Amino acid sequence: MTVSIRQIHPSFAGEVTGVDCTQPLSAGDVAAIQAGMDHYGVLVFRDQPVNDDQQLAFTLHFGKLEAYNTAGHIKKKDDSRGLGAGIADFSNLDKSGNIISEQDRIWFFKLGDRLWHSDSSFRPVPAGYSLLSGRTIPTWGANTEFADMRGAYDALDDRTKAEIEDLICEHSLIFSREAIGFTDLTPEERAAFTPVRQRLVRIQERTGRRSLFLSSHAGTILGWTIPEARMFLRDLTEFATREQFVYSHPWHVGDLVIWDNRTTMHRARRFDRNEVRDVRRTTLAGHAATAEQVA
Repeated sequence: MTVSIRQIHPSFAGEVTGVDCTQPLSAGDVAAIQAGMDHYGVLVFRDQPVNDDQQLAFTLHFGKLEAYNTAGHIKKKDDSRGLGAGIADFSNLDKSGNIISEQDRIWFFKLGDRLWHSDSSFRPVPAGYSLLSGRTIPTWGANTEFADMRGAYDALDDRTKAEIEDLICEHSLIFSREAIGFTDLTPEERAAFTPVRQRLVRIQERTGRRSLFLSSHAGTILGWTIPEARMFLRDLTEFATREQFVYSHPWHVGDLVIWDNRTTMHRARRFDRNEVRDVRRTTLAGHAATAEQVA
């Protein structure tokens, strides 16, 4: 089969055919998908009933898995549903396969994923690609929305582009969770979520295109007062998530979606919490820090 990509949004995002994600890829297939990611930022693969091992094997065609000593979430009472190594659980299920209680702090924490964000922007070296597999999908809602940060940057006026060129933001899970009113963090969790520095403007390595590096995890701008910084970041986010820059993905069982966290933002959308939503993510490591960290 020949890899083919059809653009599905006027600004970005493509749907891929000619690939079986359950099988090893040829070098040509890998190169075609990589080129597609450079161009589209988000790629959708339909009818891909991968299991955990197959999702992991497909992911590793494009780099190394992200690996950190500290968790990117709050500590769970029970840490496993039997998922494969390297597979992150983004379901609304507990260890026993039951829907998480609406009073569980894990559920409250997960609600923060409905804010616009970039995966692992709260890490010193933020993530590269994320790959999400739809295993069980609710009958209503649960879309994932993606925003084109290159298109948004290109649409900024020249004065704003000059103003943001060298700005450094601090990102932390503390900022995004406090934005939804979740402050129930232990001292150990707060220590694990120490803010990290990220450039507000990133340059895509292979294309040279600039993009905004925005996220709900961003809470300060170095040298700015907190109120001014947060209002400015909110203004930029509102601009960058206008309809012209956003693709909303309606999930079907078997969908596999890849996005580049360096050129897009995304958010989960509301669904009936009494229905099962089982989606599983693999995440590739980024290549370098965007800004020097505090010693």
